[in-house]
Amino acid sequence: SKRGVRVITGLGKYFRYIDKNRNGLLFQADFREALKVFHLEIPEGDFESLWLILDDSKSDKVDYGEFTHAVFGEMN
Repeated sequence: SKRGVRVITGLGKYFRYIDKNRNGLLFQADFREALKVFHLEIPEGDFESLWLILDDSKSDKVDYGEFTHAVFGEMN
């Protein structure tokens, strides 16, 4: 959907905006905040599952380049 694409594009911009030290990494709290900002309310259990998928290295942070690739890969 067009809205889905807008949200993902917006999330990408938002992640770059909050990535103050430009390391391309997103922490769990940042991701949670981003979902709130974009009104993507998801149940806590789903959030945990989603985070586990994104943070497959268990480093408590996600490379948002990988994140957008994962999401866009799914959409295409």
